[in-house]
Amino acid sequence: MEFRKLGNSDLEISAITFGAWAAGGWMWGGTESSDAINAIHEAYNLGVTSIDTAPIYGQGTSEEIVGEAIKDIPRDKVQILTKFGLSWEGTNGEFYFKSKKNDGKPIDVYYYASKERVIKECEDSLKRLRTDYIDLYQIHWPDPTTSIQETMEAVDELIKDGKVRYAGVCNYSVEQMSEADKFVNIVSNQVHYSMVQRKIEKDLVPHVIENNKSILAYSPLGRGLLTGKIYPGYNFSEGDHRKGVFYFSDENIKRTNIFLDKIKSLADEKNATLAQLVLRWTIEQPGITIALAGARNGEQSIQNANAINIRLDESEVKFITDELNKLELVK
Repeated sequence: MEFRKLGNSDLEISAITFGAWAAGGWMWGGTESSDAINAIHEAYNLGVTSIDTAPIYGQGTSEEIVGEAIKDIPRDKVQILTKFGLSWEGTNGEFYFKSKKNDGKPIDVYYYASKERVIKECEDSLKRLRTDYIDLYQIHWPDPTTSIQETMEAVDELIKDGKVRYAGVCNYSVEQMSEADKFVNIVSNQVHYSMVQRKIEKDLVPHVIENNKSILAYSPLGRGLLTGKIYPGYNFSEGDHRKGVFYFSDENIKRTNIFLDKIKSLADEKNATLAQLVLRWTIEQPGITIALAGARNGEQSIQNANAINIRLDESEVKFITDELNKLELVK
């Protein structure tokens, strides 16, 4: 495994980090905790020591699964990345969207990152994760109801108290990231980035390179679209958020698979799957420090971890990118 330092911190995390959204089941059609725990163990055995989770993933379920999975691993051998700022309790903050729990019961999700809320969420996460500190604490989405100063000063307080090591943000613009950095050292920004979602290359990537920050790319496999295992007419299970998302229209699946067919020969040459080739390309991109790869079972976890063993030279990266630039999805 390769380990990469986040920004100007001394926190090193695995270049392929375990993404625990799907493990929590929420918006993925449910979960089987034993499978998710096994997935984390299989990843760890192959050097994936970093796990990214969040309270909202299953309304605590994902963090509880992570806590159970790592309970017998020495704490300094794993890096826990979790988040705050999305509430499913009460109506404080600003309404985000309606959803359903894994049991099908409806919930309303709110943006909320007041000082009081940040500190409470941290305490709750520490309990679910069975730990006394969080390596990277990230606001999940910008909160339109709370000043960035108030939120980040709360995180700074948690750092001083030893409950958090480093502060990160998620889904922040360049301007929001710069504002947050005034009140606490922001080491990273976790954002949606994949072969089919590259808009951050215009502004955020140059910003993090210039300011010695890191990007954690979530959904680098396009939520499964870039694995080559999704076909037109694919039947998503009840509760799977991908159903109805434009990336997964039959036309876009068709177009994406044409691109994947073009690079499959390179994957075959590397004795790799398409998903592994995609993950390796992702962490070769400027400004992209980490790729978060989700897995719901051990087999997926092993496949993701082994992406690190692929080697791509400049001409191979260019070949993939040139073919990718021909891909146009329709909305």
